[in-house]
Amino acid sequence: MARDLAPAAPARPLRRDAELNRQRIIAAARDVFGERGLEATLDDVAHHAGVGVGTVYRRFPSKEHLVEAMFVDQFETIREFAEEALRTEDPWEGFAGFTWRAAELHAGDRGLREVMLSNVFGQERVAEAKARMVPLITQLVERAQSAGVLRADIVPTDMPLLHQMIGSVIEFTHGIQPDLWRRCLAMLLDGLRAEPGRATPLPHPPLDVEALEEVMCSFRLPKLR
Repeated sequence: MARDLAPAAPARPLRRDAELNRQRIIAAARDVFGERGLEATLDDVAHHAGVGVGTVYRRFPSKEHLVEAMFVDQFETIREFAEEALRTEDPWEGFAGFTWRAAELHAGDRGLREVMLSNVFGQERVAEAKARMVPLITQLVERAQSAGVLRADIVPTDMPLLHQMIGSVIEFTHGIQPDLWRRCLAMLLDGLRAEPGRATPLPHPPLDVEALEEVMCSFRLPKLR
């Protein structure tokens, strides 16, 4: 009977340790995926976090679960950008400002860029976060078109493809001229105006021939089997 009456070991410190490990893993994943993209493995994350890979798998059964935990908050940030843009009095400034702010996030986080612009990674919560943005993007597009400042033939499904274009520039120039995407986005936005008029001053100088050659050499071709 004495054995049955012995007090159980307290569980709270274990839960606290588990939560600290979870936070450490997510912070490490932000660093690793932000720099290397989603091709990085859970082993890479565990090494960066200073924990065993078994600890990572206990908290996140797959890479997709970890991606979901990492990026849902950032999707919410982008949604907030869209809501703020809709409150901007000038429809063009709202549309263009949102596009710039979203591109800024993509430029600083390769993992976010890959999650945002594909459906390969992420579970239900990521899909829900994306779905919540669709009506906001639609409103931004239609509002600018109603004001006569955005091309009438643009549709909301064009927007992810436009961000894919900028994402490709970011991908291949970040190690050479990491802000070159700003030049490309300024040209792209000018092309989206209903009446282009005076060109926007480009915020970044062009590549010279040597830098262009370096960028071209950075393209990774698929491995031949």
